[in-house]
Amino acid sequence: MRAVVLDAPGPPAALQIRDLPVPVPRPGWVLIEVKAFGLNRSELHTRLGLAEGVVFPRVPGIEATGVVAAAPGGEFAAGQQVMTMMGGMGRVFDGGYAEYTCVPAGQVIPFASSLDWAVLGAVPEMLQTAYGSLTVGLDFQPGETLLIRGGTSSVGMAAAILAKQRGLTVLSTTRNSSKAGALQADHVLIDDGDVAAQVRRIYPDGVDKALELVGTPTLPDTLRSLRVHGVACFTGMLSNEWLVRDFYPIGYLPRGVRLSAYGGEADDLPAAVLQGFLDAVAAGSAVVPVSRVYALEEIAEAHADMEANRATGKLVVSVLRQNPNER
Repeated sequence: MRAVVLDAPGPPAALQIRDLPVPVPRPGWVLIEVKAFGLNRSELHTRLGLAEGVVFPRVPGIEATGVVAAAPGGEFAAGQQVMTMMGGMGRVFDGGYAEYTCVPAGQVIPFASSLDWAVLGAVPEMLQTAYGSLTVGLDFQPGETLLIRGGTSSVGMAAAILAKQRGLTVLSTTRNSSKAGALQADHVLIDDGDVAAQVRRIYPDGVDKALELVGTPTLPDTLRSLRVHGVACFTGMLSNEWLVRDFYPIGYLPRGVRLSAYGGEADDLPAAVLQGFLDAVAAGSAVVPVSRVYALEEIAEAHADMEANRATGKLVVSVLRQNPNER
């Protein structure tokens, strides 16, 4: 099989395509024929040497979408459409940047859809992270106001879609005014570093909830956007900065504001939620924010684009051997 191999941390060119043996699944594991996979900041951290617990050489990739090739434990039928994510993929064991990947059955989610594989490949980690942030991280309630800091990221765009579907009022930020039209939000805010002031011009008491996707550089300002007893969920690290140094809670947190965090696994995304989202996309009532689709051979270019923040939405790699933009 063709696979992307990272021998050691390095630039995008360190991602090399090689021929490797197809993995052989043992009972309790599932061999998936990968059709497409999305790119994630986590894989950028792995390539840059910032991720913990990675043993090289490694096939990166914390998610994959495709069909079951074999499940010796009988958990899934051959040919069944599935998605998988997290659980050590691309770090503890080889991940989704390949024509086949082998993962524990417990992190495989079945679905049925006629959407293009490139669209389906964008969904797993994006939807899991957005849904988990809203539910586990923020415990959202219909009718609340939600600020999404980093709105043009794939997770930010997915979170806005889910929030709007569930009756929240959404404020999304972008640093680039040319990307404002891509945001499905009630209020689009151009991030000038003082988003809190913009939020309070609209909601003087602050918003109910905030989803932080940029990282620790913007977190203090995001916290200042919240009302008393409002909640911020720290989920993303688009800035590649995730540590708050010399953290003094009383000085850091505005009075009465609460801070949570989210980092989830496959079991945080119920199969019914996944299927419902895919059905909504097929019906035209929701969209998957795909920015660009690459061929497997373009993996270095895809990583360079991710690192340079050139995307509005999700970057996807098609593992199909034909043109990735064909069905």
